Amino acid sequence: MTRTPYAGHRARTYTAHTATGPAAQSTGTVERRSAPGSGRTSPPPGATHSGPAQRPDIQGLRALAVTLVVLGHAGVTRVSGGYVGVDVFFVISGFLITSSLLRELSATDRISIRAFYARRALRLLPASALVVLVTLAGSWLFLSKVRFAEYMSDAFASALHAVNFRLAATGTDYLAQGSPPSPFQHFWSLAVEEQFYLLWPLLLLLGHQLSRRRRALLAIPLVVLCAVSFGLSVHVTGRSAPWAYFGSHTRAWELGAGALVALALLRPPRLPAGLAVAMTWGGLACVIAAALRFDADTPFPGTAAVVPVVGAALVIVGGTSTAWPGARQMLTARPVTWLGGVSYSWYLWHWPFLVIGPKALDRPAGTHLLLALGAAALLPAWLTLRLVENPVRFHRALRGRPGRGLWLGLALSAVTASTALVAAAFPPSISSGAPAPVLKDALASAPDPGARLTRALGTTGNRLPDNLTPPLTGITEVRSAVYRDGCHLNYAGTSTPLCVYGDRSSKHVVVLFGDSHAAQWFPALNVLALQHHWKLISMTKASCKAATVTTLNAHRPYVACDRWRADALARIDRLRPSLVLVSSSDAGTPVKTMRDPLAGWTDGYVRTFRRLAPSGARVVALLDTPWPREDVLDCAATHPLQLRNCSVRVPDALRDVTRRNATRAAARSAGVDVIDPQPWLCTTHGDCPVAVYDTFVYRDESHVAEGYAEALAPVLGRALGVTAGNRAPDRPGQ
Repeated sequence: MTRTPYAGHRARTYTAHTATGPAAQSTGTVERRSAPGSGRTSPPPGATHSGPAQRPDIQGLRALAVTLVVLGHAGVTRVSGGYVGVDVFFVISGFLITSSLLRELSATDRISIRAFYARRALRLLPASALVVLVTLAGSWLFLSKVRFAEYMSDAFASALHAVNFRLAATGTDYLAQGSPPSPFQHFWSLAVEEQFYLLWPLLLLLGHQLSRRRRALLAIPLVVLCAVSFGLSVHVTGRSAPWAYFGSHTRAWELGAGALVALALLRPPRLPAGLAVAMTWGGLACVIAAALRFDADTPFPGTAAVVPVVGAALVIVGGTSTAWPGARQMLTARPVTWLGGVSYSWYLWHWPFLVIGPKALDRPAGTHLLLALGAAALLPAWLTLRLVENPVRFHRALRGRPGRGLWLGLALSAVTASTALVAAAFPPSISSGAPAPVLKDALASAPDPGARLTRALGTTGNRLPDNLTPPLTGITEVRSAVYRDGCHLNYAGTSTPLCVYGDRSSKHVVVLFGDSHAAQWFPALNVLALQHHWKLISMTKASCKAATVTTLNAHRPYVACDRWRADALARIDRLRPSLVLVSSSDAGTPVKTMRDPLAGWTDGYVRTFRRLAPSGARVVALLDTPWPREDVLDCAATHPLQLRNCSVRVPDALRDVTRRNATRAAARSAGVDVIDPQPWLCTTHGDCPVAVYDTFVYRDESHVAEGYAEALAPVLGRALGVTAGNRAPDRPGQ
């Protein structure tokens, strides 16, 4: 997975900067065209420099930026911050587009909005539409059949230049964070640019009208825009990393920084040679240092984005001088400017190559393979430039005729969007076997649900049943009420809203407490609450351990978890519940390295259990469930008639045996009951199937599927000592 800007996602991801996050190529070009089909969009090195229209060093800066992006996405660890290439692209785009608009203002005292958008359409859409269509085909042939509908939604949003909003929204979805990256994810920055340019030409025209007598006032609207956007970037980065990374409101200041440079260079200053040389090399050092020092855990964009943005601006300003030995000489070398010329197409092609290539070749996505695929993407990039980009962009029938350019752009967007919609209606098929018994009915009617489940686990088939409920493609769409109602708290929250389910008027209060591996049992517990008239209150938070141990989140102390845990324990004490069901994942790294992990985690659980004791509740610790070895939905879609290829065995399925033992030891010390769900997911021989009868066991790489948890309600009820004659959630026999 590639770098996303936050910990954990699909690049739709939240691992995050994807696994996270692919950065899009800036495409604001105003270079003069050379010979048709030459692929060169700027003068050769050594040409007389007279303004931004003749800046081959900027092509070199583009080459550096796209190379950093490709290396970062290929998994080169020394370039873990390669995603800063997107920030460089934004600055370049803001500079070049604004320079072009300023020249138009100077020559005509106006800006033709129609002509501006026609130029954007001719520059961007032919190549991007081609890549979207080819990626659609590759996704249908080689990528996840389970997630095909998601990918088509991404393609549709990409065609409408809105995929950044979709990625930001899905990035905040805790249950989607482990999903693989979308092959269309890299279109997010193209969307950010187009959203910025919906506003900027109008602001520039307004500023021009207000500042005819004082040109310095022209920058005021832009300075305000940049200040507000930068403030939002810093604020949102600490609260919602997906929205900070993908949001146009948090990225506008980077494009605006390039625009401010263009305004500053309306009358290029005569820089002292030494200063110009220092600026170009210092700017390059900033960009490269950010790429080498930043990584997936760097809060980004926020204040960290200042480094590559300032670096790119310094290179552009310093490059107005040809003083030797400035970095301009290196950036204008012919191979470098050639790479800069194909940078847009290379950016478009490299990401589908990296995502689809390993699947098409049926090989692990190692760094060496990804580097080879990234390099191979240069060929279609060059062909796209010669056969699509330049021929369309400079076609005689389109140049100087903005109406035709706009209609062509609309047609290309409509074709790609409609193709995505049609493709979504015809997803690749998933084979299946004969129908299987209904697990929920079998357990509900069994005198001994536990014994019936054991028999089902041992006799389950090796084929995906054709009556799988819900179907494989719909498992991730099913969300229990705690997720639909916002009751499972995100990373930043510190206080759970009052979430009451079951029989709200009952005097028997049951509390579900822990992280998402506690929330996964809500469907079963809610069934029991409705059957036995309990008031069920859910208190769960993303990746927050029930044990009183400070853990790391995004390589920082998870302070919000500690605050939430203390608040939840105090609220439970006031509720005076009959039962508290405690559970959490065995994943997670403590802030302080434990010399003796068994003793450290035991102490953490003891402190939590003893804090619950004054409430008078019966406390039950539900151990973590066995984990599959991979994303089982994708595996099952790939091997629907050989499901054993996707199963895992105990002890490999147990995430951390030490933590399980610590939970048991703490429970003995505090007088807490323990339930081990391993027999509910694995056979007596240690095999853990991915489907039992008509029900799939997992929803992702660690969580139990909603349908399976709900089917296990009778089994959980027996384990809690709940029978027809003992409906209260007390200790058995009380």
